Amino acid sequence: MGLKNILYKVEDGVVEILLNRPEKMNSLDRELIENLTNIINDFSHNEDIRVIVITGSGGNFCSGLYLDYLREISEYDILQNKQDSRKFRDMLLAIYNCSKPVIAKVQGYCLAGGCGIATACDIIVADETARFGYTEVKIGFIPAIVMLFLLKRVTETAAKDLLLTARMIDAEEARKIGLINYCVNSPELNDKVDELCKMLKKNSSSSLRLTKELFSNISGMDFEKALEYACDLNAITRMTPDCKKGVSEFLKKNR
Repeated sequence: MGLKNILYKVEDGVVEILLNRPEKMNSLDRELIENLTNIINDFSHNEDIRVIVITGSGGNFCSGLYLDYLREISEYDILQNKQDSRKFRDMLLAIYNCSKPVIAKVQGYCLAGGCGIATACDIIVADETARFGYTEVKIGFIPAIVMLFLLKRVTETAAKDLLLTARMIDAEEARKIGLINYCVNSPELNDKVDELCKMLKKNSSSSLRLTKELFSNISGMDFEKALEYACDLNAITRMTPDCKKGVSEFLKKNR
């Protein structure tokens, strides 16, 4: 099943979303951005889905904005540009705030807005063909929105290097600076993602959701408020069916 330039398949609680514009390296336009936002939100509320995987077709993840789309937005006025920027922001937030774990499975080019999609995911797995880069400053643009998600993954030192030089890095360097989680050989990419999906599916859905909620909310709080918020979520978690069942089973095993 699929939408224009997006395909997806569901198998055993895992949905794989495929960006499907291979002839244009899966570049983004308004429709793809809106469709990806909507499909992520839909699966976020689908109780049958446990894990979401985002990947690209044709050997690339996503090369950023489509050239025709760039031409179009170059003619926008300030209000149109703000509205369009917010739609891109909303797509990244849908991924970042999704109630389910989201994995980026990356091959080939993962650039600019495409790199933004990957960094908004919870876990990034890439093979040796992957190339990551923020190329915005080369064309007089700025990586304003994607920067905020990048800074959740890497140090300011590493972020400045990537954003100011606009250079591309391979998967091994991306792993060393903390941009991605795993770098594997191409034949192992699917197996590694499958392994992670199986691990995630063994964990409590409510615990994963609340843990992700912690990540989303504590960054804007001061330390004491964050601790108080953590206490509240801790108390709520203890009352969930998943926690009661898990604790009961753990105690039975350790009598």
